[in-house]
Amino acid sequence: MPTFTVGYLVGSIARQSINRKLAMALVKLAPDELKMQEIPIRDLPFYSYDHDNDYPEVARQFKQAIAAVDAVLFVTPEYNRSIPGVLKNAIDWASRPFGQNAFTRKPSAVIGTSPGSIGTAVAQQHMRSVLGYCNSPQMNAVEAYIQFTPDLIDDDGNIATESTREFLSKYLAEFRQFIERVLTVLPREA
Repeated sequence: MPTFTVGYLVGSIARQSINRKLAMALVKLAPDELKMQEIPIRDLPFYSYDHDNDYPEVARQFKQAIAAVDAVLFVTPEYNRSIPGVLKNAIDWASRPFGQNAFTRKPSAVIGTSPGSIGTAVAQQHMRSVLGYCNSPQMNAVEAYIQFTPDLIDDDGNIATESTREFLSKYLAEFRQFIERVLTVLPREA
């Protein structure tokens, strides 16, 4: 089976982010065929088209990191029924200027956790709209809206509930298969 490098973005920069805990759990659960690496967004300045001809170094490195991976996994909270501004800002840096979009034909998936009973369902729908515009093939099923409880995931990414661990393992296995299908039809350019 082929191995794929998945860059994951955590849509929260909070120190105690429950979505960072979820990302850590996903890294631990990932099948051997998925090599997970975080692509940090914390240090990106606000995007402005004023920089399109000369990106700051941190934004250039960020965009190159997106381009270098086989697929992208977005692990996002939900703020005010949408994605966090810091995540949208990161997407803007990677997808601009027009015609130089690092997400084009790059397989992606969205997951998130929240204390609310619908998890991050509305934020994920907004994310799908943005990714659709960015021409990123998306894994639309299996959807994953994880309701976070205080003891669900510890600080080391260990999941307390067997059913959640099993579900997330299946989610990642499905994502691996999705990446393979997309890259078979839309191979990466050399």
